Amino acid sequence: MVRKFFTLLLVGLFCFSCNLSFSSEEKAKDELYRELDLLGEALSIVSKKYVEEKPLKDLIYGAIEGVASSLDSYSQFLKPEDYKELLVETEGKFGGLGIEITIRDGLLTVVSPLEDTPAFKAGLRAGDIIVKINGEITKGITLNEAVKRLRGQPGTQVKLTILKEKTKQIEEVTITRDIIKIQDIKRALILEDGIAYLKLSEFRENTAKELDQALKDLEKKGMEALILDLRNNPGGLLVSAVEVASRFLPKEKVIVSTKSRNAETLVYKSLSSSSKYLDIPMVVLINRGSASGSEIVAAALRENKRAILIGEKSFGKASVQSVLPLSDGSALRITTAKYYTPEGKSIHQNGVEPDIVVTKEVSDQPEQEDVFERIKEERSKEFDYKKDYQLVRAIDLVKGLLVLSHKE
Repeated sequence: MVRKFFTLLLVGLFCFSCNLSFSSEEKAKDELYRELDLLGEALSIVSKKYVEEKPLKDLIYGAIEGVASSLDSYSQFLKPEDYKELLVETEGKFGGLGIEITIRDGLLTVVSPLEDTPAFKAGLRAGDIIVKINGEITKGITLNEAVKRLRGQPGTQVKLTILKEKTKQIEEVTITRDIIKIQDIKRALILEDGIAYLKLSEFRENTAKELDQALKDLEKKGMEALILDLRNNPGGLLVSAVEVASRFLPKEKVIVSTKSRNAETLVYKSLSSSSKYLDIPMVVLINRGSASGSEIVAAALRENKRAILIGEKSFGKASVQSVLPLSDGSALRITTAKYYTPEGKSIHQNGVEPDIVVTKEVSDQPEQEDVFERIKEERSKEFDYKKDYQLVRAIDLVKGLLVLSHKE
């Protein structure tokens, strides 16, 4: 029965490699069939000799989880219930803390906190390591299990023990879960002297359309230059990132390429556009929480000589994960390719370096006497950009670019 199950599984796992030559594919299958005998032998021993009887399905799932975890920190096996939950996430509204997480070097790591979410307000930042969840150590935890522990009913609390990336200090925080509503365009306004500011939170299906409307509104208000804020943007859909970058690039400019195991290269170029925003001075803000799609956009705009990058080195998460459904409703999420910038640089684990490094942001940990002032600001929903040091530096740079453009 074990051999039969793995025969069926093997067919599913290797259906995506049909572009290989018939002979090499058959050779690889033969080799794997021989290796599966060893796995089948181990499963047979466990099922017969282990002190407690275990359902065969549990043993099979455990084996597949082991395969996925041996690949990289982004590959994972999704049980049927986990796969269904993954599909629900695309709706853009769920109960939780508001953070993107990953397993990096075996540690549960914050990729990016979404702004104005419980996690962000509690002080979690990109690179922070979650050491414990409700007192339970996270060493060896799977990404699926971590997500389950962090999520819960809105209004309930979760206690986290955090190793801060900046200070290397251990902190404990208690966070109240909430409904997380993702806004693609977090903020769009004119700051001063015709300088527009646009904050993109994530790249989803309708992001480009929302961007078009926001740019039209800013143009009516006198936009002469643009600061695009991609800080703490964890990424999203590749096609959305390409669409966003296309708004600021001439037609047929390379935005990103992907390279797979079989040396297949896909090149994504800027889409046909009659955009009016090809020449306005532009600065892009990035930080450690900028990942995936935001890294693609930032690198494309910089390497096509379209924008200047200010801030900190980005996270370095730029690989293609494909979700491959299995016959019983479960799925494999595995890395199938890596992203490369227009100049052929690998972003994955390297990140994108800004042109101008500015590490100081708004204080992550405000002094106690500033707490009541912060509460007032949150209640008024006012955007006091002058307290954002990176943004202030971006404004100064844009002013200089405007002077140069007017002289031309």
